Amino acid sequence: MNTVFKALSDRTRREVLALLRQGPMSAGEIADRFDVTRATMSAHFAVLREAGLVTSEKQGKSVIYQLQMSVLEDALLGFAQVFGLELKAGEGLRDE
Repeated sequence: MNTVFKALSDRTRREVLALLRQGPMSAGEIADRFDVTRATMSAHFAVLREAGLVTSEKQGKSVIYQLQMSVLEDALLGFAQVFGLELKAGEGLRDE
């Protein structure tokens, strides 16, 4: 869970995840949306992969990234439980 929250602590990485909610995208397509170097974007991608929030697949000369929502959901459920909250899909937060 710590690696997930470390990944989520950066605004750029959160924006990458928001982009990937639309569907898989190449590293180049994602990087073009940000005013940072390719090396910086590569570092962001590495953090997201390490946390398990995205997967990457080489397709020809491109690397395609895809969002892994289940990892984010698991981290949020675990976080909610730390505070005694029960969180279920399709429902709001409530005390246990």
